[in-house]
Amino acid sequence: MFDRHFLTSKLGIAALVSVAMMVAFNVYAMSLQLGAPMGAGHAGAAAVGLPLVVLA
Repeated sequence: MFDRHFLTSKLGIAALVSVAMMVAFNVYAMSLQLGAPMGAGHAGAAAVGLPLVVLA
């Protein structure tokens, strides 16, 4: 898939940093969600019921 030459190039390093930052952001977001009480949403956000759309 990716060889050693790609991972040592500038583009490969940028890709690795990008993936690491995405993982870090997801861990941070999950920690915020797990720390919030159940049913707590964003301040001022209204719950909107939208119908489920199924694409054939």
